[in-house]
Amino acid sequence: MNYIISEKKENVLVVRLNRPDKFNSFNRPMALAMIDALKSAGQDKSVRAILITGEGKAFCAGQDLAEAIDPNGPGIETIVREHYNPIITHIRQLLKPVVCYVNGVAAGAGANIALACDVVMAAPSASFIQAFSKIGLIPDSAGTFFLPRLVGFGKASAWMMLGDKVSAEEAEKYGMIYKKCSTDEDGFNEALQVAKTLSEMPTVGLGLTKKLLNESWSNTLEKQLEREMQEQVVAASTSDYKEGVKAFLEKRKPVFKGE
Repeated sequence: MNYIISEKKENVLVVRLNRPDKFNSFNRPMALAMIDALKSAGQDKSVRAILITGEGKAFCAGQDLAEAIDPNGPGIETIVREHYNPIITHIRQLLKPVVCYVNGVAAGAGANIALACDVVMAAPSASFIQAFSKIGLIPDSAGTFFLPRLVGFGKASAWMMLGDKVSAEEAEKYGMIYKKCSTDEDGFNEALQVAKTLSEMPTVGLGLTKKLLNESWSNTLEKQLEREMQEQVVAASTSDYKEGVKAFLEKRKPVFKGE
């Protein structure tokens, strides 16, 4: 089965999680296919933005627990080390914007994969659940890294320990996501439009912005100022910078090429 469906829409690569009968929960073949899709997106110069979403009623229910407890399965350490850690790493290291459209429930690792993306949008009916505590596990897929930084330590701690169901409205209110879409029916197209907008922007500059945001978690102010200066020099050497300035002076819309 094709567990990951990749489709080009102009300069946007739409990546769909495709195990709808299992609420898009991950097994090993699906996780490895997701890693391959992200690698390909990074290598394809024609792809200037990525949109991740789920097929069917759910975004992603996290790990397929039948595989997790299978004595002949990969085991928890392999699942985390070889499946989820590389997925999160690839999302963050892609020097291109990654938009996530949460079209339904996002639970466990599914929720944390969404939170690792650059722009997260959700259907009004979507929900986020740190479901790990319900089965005696701890949040993985960088949940303990991103969630407290997004919503604060107190909310993150409570949501992770209690396993509360967080609505799209609450997620937007507390800064967990960028935006709750207007309707379930129109949500995907709204997210796709955001991805298309990003795909028409200066890709190198966006990638450098993402790189600096990643580094900001651990840098001192002085170090971050130095890194901004260094990457600003790189950004200023791009064709898109020259086009942006020229278009501004000529009072017209710029045409960026991602170079």
